[in-house]
Amino acid sequence: MLKEKIEKAYAEIKATIPQSEAELEELRIKLLGKKGLIPGFYAQLKEVPNEQKKEFGALINNLKTEATDWLENLKTKVVKARKPGADDGTDMTLPANFLSIGGMHPLSIVRQELINIFGRIGFDISEGNEVVDEWTNFTALNMPHDHPARDMQDTFFVKNLDQHVLRTHTSGVQVQEMLKGKLPIRTISPGMVFRKDNDATHSPFFHQIEGLYIDEKVSFKDLKQTLYYFVKEQFGEGTKFRLRPSYFPFTEPSAEMDIEWNKNGESSWMEILGCGMVDPAVLDNCGIDSKKYSGFAFGIGVERIAMLKYGINDIRVFYENDIRFLKQFIPA
Repeated sequence: MLKEKIEKAYAEIKATIPQSEAELEELRIKLLGKKGLIPGFYAQLKEVPNEQKKEFGALINNLKTEATDWLENLKTKVVKARKPGADDGTDMTLPANFLSIGGMHPLSIVRQELINIFGRIGFDISEGNEVVDEWTNFTALNMPHDHPARDMQDTFFVKNLDQHVLRTHTSGVQVQEMLKGKLPIRTISPGMVFRKDNDATHSPFFHQIEGLYIDEKVSFKDLKQTLYYFVKEQFGEGTKFRLRPSYFPFTEPSAEMDIEWNKNGESSWMEILGCGMVDPAVLDNCGIDSKKYSGFAFGIGVERIAMLKYGINDIRVFYENDIRFLKQFIPA
């Protein structure tokens, strides 16, 4: 009797051809499920005489193996034959739902523009650590411990790391480049800097790109021509600019650079960067012969340029991650 049931199960396996994954799963449960046909045969073995148990046990094992292999082959065929959308009711004639395309952050856009501009006139890129020692951040740049210029940069000191700070400018990268002793140097140092400021036009963290050029016979006219090229490329041909005398402890002479800016129909001067000739004391601190070499340096705030470029009056919107704001910079 049991043998006839087993032979009938073989016949059912060969005769049933499921047309979908759902039908295939239904057949699998019917044959191999906990209450399926084949587990039922194992349960009926206790009714078989002891001398026949081995024969019938082998027969059921063969049936289980064949059923498992057959179901696996059927699964491959059913998946390959399945038409997309056939089982879930999707209308394949409808237009596809395209994913929205992202874009670069406005600060990344402006940062890359600046890198490209100075790259075209031979400035390479140098980078360094955001946590630096005080000598690199201050002393090497002509700002000893008692120098009042340190008060101009409200500094984040690093706890449990004596005489280390979050860099207040990327000038420390320039110090590292000068210490290498490989001259001439023509480099820009992009990166994030940290100062304890926080209002509509200042942030405790912001991005800078500082430039440094050191060689024999570098003069202020070289600095002026470099900055003129930058203004022309970034803001357009004909943009007026001026240099105003200023003070920085690491450059002498020093200047602030302004451009003429039109806002709401009114023209005004807007400061965009600081610059100057590298102070000979800085060159000497970094092991460069100040009697033979000279150079200039400048520092640009990426946020400041982005605010001018896009007409933004609050620096904090750059860091709020408001998708409504960021969507404006995705290319059409």
